[in-house]
Amino acid sequence: MNTVYQTDFSLLLEQLASIQASERDTIANLANASALLYMSLKDINWAGFYLVREGQLVLGPFQGKPACIRIDFGKGVCGSAAADGTTLVVPNVHAFAGHIACDGASNSEIVIPIHHAGKLTAVLDIDSPLYERFTQADREGLERFCAVLEKACDWQI
Repeated sequence: MNTVYQTDFSLLLEQLASIQASERDTIANLANASALLYMSLKDINWAGFYLVREGQLVLGPFQGKPACIRIDFGKGVCGSAAADGTTLVVPNVHAFAGHIACDGASNSEIVIPIHHAGKLTAVLDIDSPLYERFTQADREGLERFCAVLEKACDWQI
């Protein structure tokens, strides 16, 4: 990785809480959340959500180039994180077996599962054109970001 990023996740969480303070609609909140991430995180080329629908991940609100619409559980980074229910940080997506290349410019990725009432409801997916872009601090901050979303939305389960 070329740069050490120090995202102010406390500020990011305050901004998230502020923009969704009086809103429970999942799509509206995820749309604003993806925009907030896209404008706040350096050197990323995609930030968005896949929603669990009928046993698959289906494209939800995002910022970036057009993306894969449906992903099966266990396929690619998003599907693997969804199947395992755990965050995946991939420093080099080209070395990840079964990686789905929606944007050939992406070289690293982080995917955070979002749960509600004990069930997986969505994943947050962020891609970067840089290798090794995502740090442990990013993982922890983005997991906190998703924890706020888990409580702020009326999830379809």
